[in-house]
Amino acid sequence: MPFHVAPDGCRVHYEIFGDRGPKILLIPGLGGDGRFWTGVVRELEHEFRLVVVDHRGAGRSDRPTSGYSIGQISADVAGIVAQEGGPMHVVGHSTGGAIAQTLALDHPESGVSYTISSSWARADERFRTVFRARAALLDAGLAEAYQRLTHVFGHESAYLELHAEQLETAVAAANTALAPFEVTAARVRMLLDHDRLDDLRHIARNVQVIAAEGDILTPPELSHIIADAIGGGVLTTLAGAHFHPQARPAQFADVIRRFVTEVAHDS
Repeated sequence: MPFHVAPDGCRVHYEIFGDRGPKILLIPGLGGDGRFWTGVVRELEHEFRLVVVDHRGAGRSDRPTSGYSIGQISADVAGIVAQEGGPMHVVGHSTGGAIAQTLALDHPESGVSYTISSSWARADERFRTVFRARAALLDAGLAEAYQRLTHVFGHESAYLELHAEQLETAVAAANTALAPFEVTAARVRMLLDHDRLDDLRHIARNVQVIAAEGDILTPPELSHIIADAIGGGVLTTLAGAHFHPQARPAQFADVIRRFVTEVAHDS
């Protein structure tokens, strides 16, 4: 398994799928585990070279006790891009979308284009309330409650019913998967500090912004704010809830395929 070793010694895990076509970097959301993208990878791996990352503090990466920020994870991802030979089409979902924003602004050499999916550029009061409450659950050691609420925030009712057994397995594993809780809580709290709204107009690459019409965790208006701030970007609204790339991978892959192909054609 490939790793990027950051300057502080943290090993950041990533995987590569496919061996042809343009390179696409897939950055997951707050869970930080690249396996979130499994369905999308299956849809795209025969047409593109995919680089799928885990965040530090999650997935198969190391879990340092401190130093968590969107900026730090963006620097980790920029290191992976450089290690794998240069700029890619960057796709980030939710927290991954915040990382994509920061890559575009602070590491512009990393991206050919950027897709920012179901994300935010500045936390509003509702966002702060939700994520402070989620961090408090982890502070109290209530990992199973945290995981159950993650499922409710992330999925439509029909998905919850259809995948009830699978989701219950994730709840049962939460005490292990989310450990150490202080690291996961720190990763939740880092979201509150992300504020690049006033900088977004400086992004000098093609940008696509995706919103999901049924998203209650990062509602569509947060994506609309990003698109308006960037100016000239493509705004696409898809069916589904917050975890739409996981629940509807073919739909998401179609949008990515179309955008990357258009960018490649225009260049």
